[in-house]
Amino acid sequence: MGKASRTKVESTRREKIAAQRAAERRAEKRRRILLASGSVVVVLAVVLVFVIVKLNSGKPSPSSSTQGLSNGPTGSALSAVVDKVTSVPASALNAVGNGSGSVTSIPKAVSGSTLTENGKPEMFYMGAEYCPYCAAERWAMIVALSRFGTFKGLATVHSAVVNGAGDAEPDPDTPTWTFVHATYSSPYLSFTPVEVQTNIPDSSNGTYTTLQTPTKAEQAIVDKYDGSTGPIPFVDFGNHYIISGVSYDPGVLDGLSWSTIATDLSNPNSSVAKAVLGTANYITAAICKMTGNQPASACTSTVQSLESQI
Repeated sequence: MGKASRTKVESTRREKIAAQRAAERRAEKRRRILLASGSVVVVLAVVLVFVIVKLNSGKPSPSSSTQGLSNGPTGSALSAVVDKVTSVPASALNAVGNGSGSVTSIPKAVSGSTLTENGKPEMFYMGAEYCPYCAAERWAMIVALSRFGTFKGLATVHSAVVNGAGDAEPDPDTPTWTFVHATYSSPYLSFTPVEVQTNIPDSSNGTYTTLQTPTKAEQAIVDKYDGSTGPIPFVDFGNHYIISGVSYDPGVLDGLSWSTIATDLSNPNSSVAKAVLGTANYITAAICKMTGNQPASACTSTVQSLESQI
């Protein structure tokens, strides 16, 4: 092979090597781009997950107080409403008296061994957050019990709109309270509340999710005086008087806010005051029968006049 031929072959070989190296560089560049792109995607995915988790953690988990249509007051607005409901003027309560026909059911007498807790007569309540009748009764219970002691931790809730089967509830979205996290203290009586279900529909059973379960002793009280299929709310006043079902029409509260209801309680001429305070007076009368009409600030002459009716 001549010198020229060898030179040509060598040149061709160098060109092929250069082309291969160029191809390798292009491939490496593509690989790096892909890796970088992949890294960006991964980082973005991680950031997205973090954001979603962060947002969810900032939202309240599905609970009784976030379902339905109404949203109760919060912060200082909630404190103002609680203050109005737990300190209704005695003058308004006395002016309302028996409710002028707004109270449709009053406590009835029963017989049994006196129900006590910590040496004091016990008022036992069983209801549920979805229940519009419990929703109505709680307003009156809080007003009455606040005449004997102090609540802490009251929270707003509303009755259900539909159940787990998709069926509409009567008096839907009634504004009210829940006793789930509330505490009550009084030198005159003990108060034991049990909210058996939330207002969150549960399609697995067609009703609502379970919230609290009564003890065997508590369930025995309900079965004895209310029956296994009796209505709620159920309230037992020391095994001497009971409330079985709602005491007034929940429709009185229809479409009203917590603030409006609380404000109306100071106006004895309002339909809200006649229903809620009238019921509260009867509840107060049942409690006064347990406490020997103590204290006098609660067991007024107006209340004592109702004691003979129950």
